[in-house]
Amino acid sequence: MNRLRVRWLGRVPYREADDLQRALHARAADDYLLLLEHPHVYTLGTRADPSHVLVPPASVGAELVRADRGGDVTYHGPGQLVGYPIVTLPEWQDGRHDVVAHVRRLEEVLIATLATLGVEAGREPGLSGVWVGKAKVAAIGVKVARGRTRHGFALNVDPDLGMFGHIVPCGIRDRGVTSLARLLGRPVKMREVVEAVAASFVREHGYDDVERQDVVWRARPDDLAPFSRDRGPAVEKGGQRLGAPAAPVRLLGRLAEAGVRPEAEPARRPEWMRIRARLGSDYRDVQRLMRRLDLHTVCEDAGCPNIYECWADRTATFMILGDRCTRACGFCLVDTRHPLPLDEQEPRRVAEAVATMGLAHAVITSVTRDDVPDGGAAVFAATIRAVRDRTPATRVEVLIPDLRGDESALATVVDARPDVLNHNLETVARLQRAARPSAAYWRSLALLARAKEAGLVTKSGLILGMGETGTEVRGAIADLRNVGVDVLTLGQYLRPSDRHLPVVRWWHPDELAELGAYAEALGFLHVEAGPLVRSSYHARRAVEAAGRSGPREADPGGVA
Repeated sequence: MNRLRVRWLGRVPYREADDLQRALHARAADDYLLLLEHPHVYTLGTRADPSHVLVPPASVGAELVRADRGGDVTYHGPGQLVGYPIVTLPEWQDGRHDVVAHVRRLEEVLIATLATLGVEAGREPGLSGVWVGKAKVAAIGVKVARGRTRHGFALNVDPDLGMFGHIVPCGIRDRGVTSLARLLGRPVKMREVVEAVAASFVREHGYDDVERQDVVWRARPDDLAPFSRDRGPAVEKGGQRLGAPAAPVRLLGRLAEAGVRPEAEPARRPEWMRIRARLGSDYRDVQRLMRRLDLHTVCEDAGCPNIYECWADRTATFMILGDRCTRACGFCLVDTRHPLPLDEQEPRRVAEAVATMGLAHAVITSVTRDDVPDGGAAVFAATIRAVRDRTPATRVEVLIPDLRGDESALATVVDARPDVLNHNLETVARLQRAARPSAAYWRSLALLARAKEAGLVTKSGLILGMGETGTEVRGAIADLRNVGVDVLTLGQYLRPSDRHLPVVRWWHPDELAELGAYAEALGFLHVEAGPLVRSSYHARRAVEAAGRSGPREADPGGVA
């Protein structure tokens, strides 16, 4: 029996959840149970009759999506628990797999869950799903390919049942739809139902190796706003003005939601985290070049600890789209004031710097620009093309933001065919909201899965020390590998200022080495793990180790 990884992901748009499913179905070595909610969406199965959609979905605030599961039309939305098991079925006979048995097992999981919660439910002859009397409380639609399952079930916990009135649910006109809350006559907490479903699924399928991670449960599911690092009102004690609080209240509140209540930063920075400044001539040459070309680097703007080593080696990571970010992540030093207009000449100047430095491998990252319709994707593509036009032998690695999950924006970057596409997961599921409140664990995984499906070498990284556990880190590493990520970086978090997340733990170099060995055993093509490792550290070495030196040959040079 494979290991089961259970993930509560919160509210996930249908298309991104579908791409995440597809990646896990195609690549994962483990079984998964994804538990989540969707925004309002109607989905048409392979046997759906379009006339069963009674109103234009947009008129009621919903999407319409064609799905490759079985069945007719159904509704997903807030208040409905959706479960996507991606599991390997046992062989039945002649190498075939019993799909009907899989559906019956899912029904049994839901029937047992409802019994735990005080509702007696059952099956209806000739119909799939779970019923209470003549009303359906849970729908089931699956797809099985190569012995692995996708899609799954939707349990009505407390959704807007009126949304079912705009379709013929599952193509059945003479039956009703109900919910757990209506059957019990009281509100039902989603978390309670998730716990019951997960437990029933494990029992029914007989797993004895289960790893579970949840994104933080939010009282307000729509609250994804970043905190502000503006200096707040001064703190007074005993009539004395003590200055601004050490960290924003919202940040500390989100840490508390995640179960992290740091009293103070642990003992002073250990010896292995000490950084020696190296201000030699090569460092100053790079500094002067960036000033002359009016370019930004993540080395300076994000306070990278490797700046002295890298710049002394005439390497740097270019940061495009300006130097002001529209998000305020809890670990990042980049300026969060209102962004300035995009600079059309920036790609040309990056290409000039790459040529001047004689780089064989250039790394290009950016601030996040949610104020731009495509998130800056077109500027990434233009920069890739400018570098290739100026120095065709240079390999180009991009470290991109999540582009708000926009498929067309990602396609713009992918179509420029960077040699490596990097997007950092940054931290474990539980700490996402505290560390990167405007991003999402599932969105990062879906983006990486899409890039891998497009045939690119993919890369991601985690920074450790913000309150995660070893088990959580291993789970996040497995998630990255299971969606096809090729290259991984693991490093220690350093607090940029007292307005950022505190350091909860210093990870010892031996512990990071053990995590690196764990990742290598999972099949990553290259892993960089160490206290001072950052996303672009030894980037050229990483891509070469990943077997993608590529057809372009370059003279020995640095990596920026």
